[in-house]
Amino acid sequence: MTCPICKSETVHKYRPFCSGRCADIDLGRWASGDYAVPSDDPEDIEKALDALEQENRKPH
Repeated sequence: MTCPICKSETVHKYRPFCSGRCADIDLGRWASGDYAVPSDDPEDIEKALDALEQENRKPH
């Protein structure tokens, strides 16, 4: 099995990662919203559209 971040061989202690560093990188990506689980729920779609509209109304 290879690390999903750097493709090195995994280490049992950090599986599925090779190190604490790669595990932290992955956690940071989740926290920043880089990863997302898609949804077909109409309420989620409406909330996303509302958030996008609000973001587009902000002065740049």
